[in-house]
Amino acid sequence: MKRWLPSPKLSVALLLMWLVLNQSLEPAHWLLGGVLAIVGPLLARPLQPHGYGYIARLPALVRLLGMATVEIVRSSFNVSQIILFRRSEGVNSQFIRIPLDLRSPHGLALLSCLINTTPGTVWVDLLPERHELLLHVFDLHDERWWVETIKTRYEQPIIEVFEAPAPPGQGGQS
Repeated sequence: MKRWLPSPKLSVALLLMWLVLNQSLEPAHWLLGGVLAIVGPLLARPLQPHGYGYIARLPALVRLLGMATVEIVRSSFNVSQIILFRRSEGVNSQFIRIPLDLRSPHGLALLSCLINTTPGTVWVDLLPERHELLLHVFDLHDERWWVETIKTRYEQPIIEVFEAPAPPGQGGQS
C-alpha cells in the first residue's frame, strides 16, 4: 500500500482539494482527482528524502502557528516604527548564533520558515555540523533575549510537534 500511496492523508487532501476547486462531483473529476492524488505524492517522494514527517502533537502545532502569527504582526509594527522614526545610525544590525537542540529536518525547515517570515530577522542559516542557527537581527539590543526567545517560543514547541515518539506502526511517516 505504501508503495502506491506513500502518504494516504496527502492523497485524500489532494483529491478533496481538486473536487472543491472544480466545484464538481462529476465522475470525470473524481477520476482525474484520483489520478492526481496518486501521482502527486509519488512524484514528490524524491523531494522528501527524510519521509513525510510525523506530526506528533497537532494542538502544539496550532499553538505554535498562532503564536508565530502574533509575533509576525508585532514585529511588523516594531520594524516599521524603526524604519520610519529612527536614524539609520541608531540601528544595531548584527548576526548572532543560537545553539539548537532540534534535530528533525522538518522541524529545522519550519523553524527557518517561521523566523524568516518574522520582520526584523533578515537572514537565517542553519549550521548543521555545529547544531546552531546563524541569525541576522535588524536591530539587536539584547542577544540573550533573542536566544531565549528562539529557544522557548519556537524551538521547544517545534520539538514537541516533530520529535515526540511516533505511535507504533507509523515509523515516522504520515
